[in-house]
Amino acid sequence: MALEVGQIVEGKVTGIMNYGAFVDLGDNTSGMVHISEVAPVYVKEIKDHLTVGQTVKVKILGIDEKGKISLSIKQAEPKPQGARRNSSPRQQSGRGGSDNYDWNRRQNSSDNFDDMLSRFMASSDEKISGLKKDNRRSRKGGNGGGNGQW
Repeated sequence: MALEVGQIVEGKVTGIMNYGAFVDLGDNTSGMVHISEVAPVYVKEIKDHLTVGQTVKVKILGIDEKGKISLSIKQAEPKPQGARRNSSPRQQSGRGGSDNYDWNRRQNSSDNFDDMLSRFMASSDEKISGLKKDNRRSRKGGNGGGNGQW
């Protein structure tokens, strides 16, 4: 079977290293999945996500001139409907509530840069004041002593 970039195939995990996993694609061909391509979440330990002998679907990302094949498990799986690709961990954790500034929002096509900037600044000021309140609240709880002894 001829392998092509962009193709999704099944393979078997044959080895796991700190930096990635090796996958047998059949026909005496194997490739490597870099740790960053194992899952759509941060992967600290590959062994938490893969085991030797496991069958996985992989997308072929590239084949270099030496025949080395780069693979991705996370790109082989369909994205969940409505998922945002570049959302930050802060947005995903729900921190900041529903007042996160949506850069992609287009309320009026007549919005100019100054209007967008003023909305951003207002949103930013609200967040900063909320953080300052939280910080003061946590400092008041402190160590309770305040007598200068460490």
